[in-house]
Amino acid sequence: MYKLKNNFKNFKKGTQFYLIAESEFIGVKDFVLRTQDLAVRISINERELHNHFILLKYGRTD
Repeated sequence: MYKLKNNFKNFKKGTQFYLIAESEFIGVKDFVLRTQDLAVRISINERELHNHFILLKYGRTD
């Protein structure tokens, strides 16, 4: 789960996202995130992930 550090692409600071998919093609990493309610999907690159998001928790919690 990730949380926004600042406003980004019409989402407010503090919005939480799940990391749904991660892919790499010729050294370029792309990430697909979904809002906590799973209503919205965004695709971002590695730089955007590091600049705008904070990792809250990694992996399963059960």
